[in-house]
Amino acid sequence: VQLQASGGGLVQAGDSLRLTCAASGRTFRSYGWFRQAPGKEREFVAAIFDRTRIYYTDSVKGRFTISRDRVKNALYLDMNSLKPEDTAVYYCAAGDPILSSLRASEGYRFWGQGTLVTVSS
Repeated sequence: VQLQASGGGLVQAGDSLRLTCAASGRTFRSYGWFRQAPGKEREFVAAIFDRTRIYYTDSVKGRFTISRDRVKNALYLDMNSLKPEDTAVYYCAAGDPILSSLRASEGYRFWGQGTLVTVSS
């Protein structure tokens, strides 16, 4: 199983970006995006669980959209109205967590290498 994230970059506040995670190998129960800002712990951003159940952290609700193309085996994160506080390295992840653990890093066995998103004010 391999996950490869791409699409990060330097943008201004209010701009949009699409992150892509190309996956290979078996399918999983949950696919998620996490992020880690400088000096902070890695945090949950969004996940698709059991194909149709979607979850977001409160700070990105209404601005970010997670989606998955099962034919291409790709995961996406569309980020709109970006804010400086969204600056972080974004990681895609795949695993089979139980529902109560889908927001925890420990629930995901496979990780992409990370892609840096920098939002300037």
